[in-house]
Amino acid sequence: MSETEALLADLRAEGDELDGLVAGLGDVAWRTATPAPGWTVAHQIAHLAWTDERAVQAAEDPQGFADEVRKAWAAPDAFVDEGAERGVALGHEVLLSRWREGRERLIRSLAAQPPRARLPWYGPPMSVMSMATARLMETWAHGQDVADALGVHRAPTARLRHVARIGVRARGYAYAARGLEPPAEEFRVELTGPHGEVWTYGPEDAAQRVTGPALDFCLLVTQRAHRDDLAVRAEGPDADRWLDIAQAFAGPPGKGRAPGQRTEHAVGGTGHPGGGGAGEPGGSAPGDASAGRVAGGAERDAAEHRAGGAP
Repeated sequence: MSETEALLADLRAEGDELDGLVAGLGDVAWRTATPAPGWTVAHQIAHLAWTDERAVQAAEDPQGFADEVRKAWAAPDAFVDEGAERGVALGHEVLLSRWREGRERLIRSLAAQPPRARLPWYGPPMSVMSMATARLMETWAHGQDVADALGVHRAPTARLRHVARIGVRARGYAYAARGLEPPAEEFRVELTGPHGEVWTYGPEDAAQRVTGPALDFCLLVTQRAHRDDLAVRAEGPDADRWLDIAQAFAGPPGKGRAPGQRTEHAVGGTGHPGGGGAGEPGGSAPGDASAGRVAGGAERDAAEHRAGGAP
């Protein structure tokens, strides 16, 4: 199996896991509020369906996608929510079918791309690998919102390595998004995976270090939990500062979750993640993951990040 095939298999598995959470839900459960203000379970799935469709369009109809980008920038504060609202209006049975069809079409479209293809997006073009990784990251993050809303514990999987890698590679962007100069020196990041494996990034002798469970790191960089509720640790002032601003998504910085919202989340990433409720503070700007909205332009080339690439 090639690297691309393995990644697409992981993308399919991530979608299937979330599908298993929502497939049997009734009308009331689909209307359950998630930690994103104003967004229900249905909104989360509708957003994923909408963004998958945009990714398919980018791969199969670049000119049509360019037209969508122009529409988006004509209403930059509304197009993400509007896309979700249109999906919710379909009703959950139609929405679920649409999301399933879109997921499969996306995987087929990405698999059919030439190895070195670059796909248009809401910023610089993305490689096929980066598009697939970004879709996996967003599926996982919005899936966490759904799981929190339903009070469901999701066992962490090795697929988290894709989310973690984006979080590490997007370090410079976290500073740039706030108008800050990123530290020049490399950081060492050591994360413990779900089965005790260790994922490492950066030089072993770096003075600035981050360590902890991979799950906790992924919750942090997708802004699904506050740093105080997680077992991610920093050594060095620059590493410490990074953990306060880390984000795995492009777009404006999110406000993040408030401390104590994951009171049932055991330190170390092995406990039950408590539901965040609907009152989580967060902005509504596209790309604000704290609001449960990794915008249509937000999942682009984080794994191949270039500073200043935010839309």
